[in-house]
Amino acid sequence: MPLGYLISALVTLLVVVDPIGLAPTFIGITEGMSAKLRHQVALRAAVIAGLILIGSALIGNWLLDRLAISLSAFRIAGGLLLFSIATEMVFGVRMRREGEAAEQAIEERAHNIAAFPLAIPLMAGPGAIAATVLLAGRADGNLLLLAILLAVVVAVAASCLAAFLLAVRIGRFLGVTGNIVLSRLLGVLLAALAVQYVVDGIRAILAG
Repeated sequence: MPLGYLISALVTLLVVVDPIGLAPTFIGITEGMSAKLRHQVALRAAVIAGLILIGSALIGNWLLDRLAISLSAFRIAGGLLLFSIATEMVFGVRMRREGEAAEQAIEERAHNIAAFPLAIPLMAGPGAIAATVLLAGRADGNLLLLAILLAVVVAVAASCLAAFLLAVRIGRFLGVTGNIVLSRLLGVLLAALAVQYVVDGIRAILAG
């Protein structure tokens, strides 16, 4: 059903991308920048990440066909990858990795920090790309479901933009403890979704 697909796609991508969880990283990466420059970086990062995920939704399955990779195999691999990200979130490894990327960006003072590390790999990383391809596979050529997925991608990118623009307020509101607790809860939810992907992939292989 379209509503069920919409909820599944929205929850999956929101959990994987984690806009609120990226807010503290955005604060660190853009430290010392003016408010205007921060807004520009946030907008560019959201646009780049959105385009990457839209491309994954549109040509991801075509690419799998060209490489002779079944959707079931990719579903299992994607589920395992998402589960790995979930364990990192639960045990705090992901937060430390993002912090290291932020520190490197600050040191280099590169002009393209919106593309790296914000858009890639923090927003449109391997987990988000895998989740998008899997969701596109579930659409199975249904144009309505594919349109819903693209709308969800745009909504998630917009939520990242909003989180970045409100990053300072969000960081102050949640505090260190709040950010840690939220990351752990999202990690548990993502782990459950990842296991479901693996189960669906195994079922499809056994049925085939």
